[in-house]
Amino acid sequence: MAGAVSYKAGYIASLGKDNIPSGLKGNEGLVYSSPATLAYNSPGAEGFGVKRAGLAVPESVMLIVAPGCCGRNTRYVTKNPEYNGRFFYLMMDETDLVTSRHLKKIPEAVKEIVEFCEVRPRAVMICITCVDALLGTDMKRVCARCEELVEGVRVAPCYMYALTREGRRPPMVDVRQQIYSLLAPSVRKGNAINLLGFFAPVDPDCEMFELLKSIGFDDIRQIGTCNSYDEFLKMSQANLNLVLNNEANPAAEDMYNNLKIPYAGLTRVYGIDQVAKQYKALGQILGTGMDDTVFYDEAEDKIRAFMEKYKGRKVNIGECINANPFELALTLTRYGMKVGEIYATLSPDYFVYVKKLAELSPDTMLFCNLDPSMINYSASEDAPDLTLGKDAAYYCPDVPNIPWNSDVQPYGYKGIVKLIDAIEEALS
Repeated sequence: MAGAVSYKAGYIASLGKDNIPSGLKGNEGLVYSSPATLAYNSPGAEGFGVKRAGLAVPESVMLIVAPGCCGRNTRYVTKNPEYNGRFFYLMMDETDLVTSRHLKKIPEAVKEIVEFCEVRPRAVMICITCVDALLGTDMKRVCARCEELVEGVRVAPCYMYALTREGRRPPMVDVRQQIYSLLAPSVRKGNAINLLGFFAPVDPDCEMFELLKSIGFDDIRQIGTCNSYDEFLKMSQANLNLVLNNEANPAAEDMYNNLKIPYAGLTRVYGIDQVAKQYKALGQILGTGMDDTVFYDEAEDKIRAFMEKYKGRKVNIGECINANPFELALTLTRYGMKVGEIYATLSPDYFVYVKKLAELSPDTMLFCNLDPSMINYSASEDAPDLTLGKDAAYYCPDVPNIPWNSDVQPYGYKGIVKLIDAIEEALS
């Protein structure tokens, strides 16, 4: 029996970013939904899929319009107490699929939900699934009809279209656009800034907050810390959007066009010099300097001590993780660890990391979680000392694992320090 398809980093680097083998892309054939890929493969499964993301809007509820099979996994989301009483269902049957009669039911369902809730919701998010994508429904028109029936309540669609996962507007890109489309123009404040990209808060220990306040941004907002709908609406007062996740770039562009809020991007990385360069670039854009010396020195001391103690230890890395797995692999290699295997989908955007990794560790093996051949994966005899990522634990169940995929998002120098702390604890 053949094993899982894999390639050495050195070989992939030699091919160039335009010649990545289909076995690493995951979008050019059958998709294998292993236990390691459930959160990635289904927009409504674990983590912040479309359903949880839509309910990141405070004081909102969600109407799921779907056949029973599509709505069933919501039961697991509702185990979290913060989602009790926030999910409602409009079941579709075969006749609905053929005649689209369910579209006439949606406005009445929204009206019934608003009247049913003890506390009137400020927004209703309509989650619609792949079967409706095939019908080509104009959901914006449906939502506009809903708003006519429920005065003062905003209604927006959330497209849980797994079949658009590899397209121009994947579900998690689109849901960010829909969320921020609820904002209306308002008077902007010079000291206000938004952090876009995540649905849960950035780690409050992150030095970014202190650095932003040091240059005059006293009002820092992110959807994960908004406790009310009115507080969420104040995000339209920002003088700048900082995009911390590329999936929020289209939403930031919409906010620039509709609300006239400019934006700048910062990428989450774990390389200390890359963090420093981004803060410096941000300061230049804003026309001011940010003194990050204290935080840089703390992270540098942590890295130096880590390299002295754990140089040569072996790690395998997955993609169900609060990191870009290829950037993380490159960074940990630079920090003295040996990266044996990476389980992740490789896109041309990530090729730069593989190219640099190949210079330091050409024998690192690359696997794609979604490739059907992963059903034949067998762990290497040269077992790692540690795995990073929830999916990596599935492939290497007998070694210590750090999931590193909490809702609260690590970032910057503090993210580096906390990751090293977690690795040291797992290896000690």
